[in-house]
Amino acid sequence: MKYISVADAINAPGFRLVLTAGVPGPWGEAAKAILAYKGIDYTPVYQEGAGENAALREWTGQTSAPVAVYEDLPPACHWFDLLMLAERVAPERPLVPRDCAERVDVLGLSALIVGVDGFGWHRRLQLLAPMMMLEEPPEMIARMAHKYGWSEQAHADAAGRLQAISAELDSRLARQQQLGSDYLVGHSVTAADFYWANMAGLIKPLPHKDNPMPDYMRDTYESGDAATLACLTPRLEAHRDRMYERHIALPLVF
Repeated sequence: MKYISVADAINAPGFRLVLTAGVPGPWGEAAKAILAYKGIDYTPVYQEGAGENAALREWTGQTSAPVAVYEDLPPACHWFDLLMLAERVAPERPLVPRDCAERVDVLGLSALIVGVDGFGWHRRLQLLAPMMMLEEPPEMIARMAHKYGWSEQAHADAAGRLQAISAELDSRLARQQQLGSDYLVGHSVTAADFYWANMAGLIKPLPHKDNPMPDYMRDTYESGDAATLACLTPRLEAHRDRMYERHIALPLVF
């Protein structure tokens, strides 16, 4: 994927998407998949994973990816704001239902998967643990740990939160399948389905032919203990696979 710099992106036209360059970050991949589904073309903008990203901070007020910027609108730095921007730009392929009850379900499940204190959040705390338990953690890792609230207690709590969220998602899919649906809410794909498909990779990435991620990253993602690996239940893994078969193009390009 060809990236432009933040300096060049500031005055560029159209839809710009800040991404962690060279790796399939799950939040970034979810954003890319949502935009692709909606048919929104974008210009990729370079962000260094766990780097200082001073220019990005000056532009958007923070240093993480993904970030979406459309024309002269304010940067959308939060998953919810990015999703709502995509809904605004391409409303003809909605991923958030108009029905209020279903809307609550989609946004609530999405928060449970990709939000603060969600599935991806707690898995990330686990992934930071080996380096954070060193006598002198690397500067980049320490920076990420501070940003995302890592502590020994937070790490200890993460496994239980992952199991609880996994159980809720699995139970919901079971109920949906009894109603004849393959999706987490209603009878058509929503943002929650895209988010789960991408967060599942934090436990079991797609094979190399579909996701040619760096070996060190794959080894890290696959490093969970038995309890963590069990969070990707057969039902949840099958849902992930259906999403790639039906709605997300492979191989991933980053």
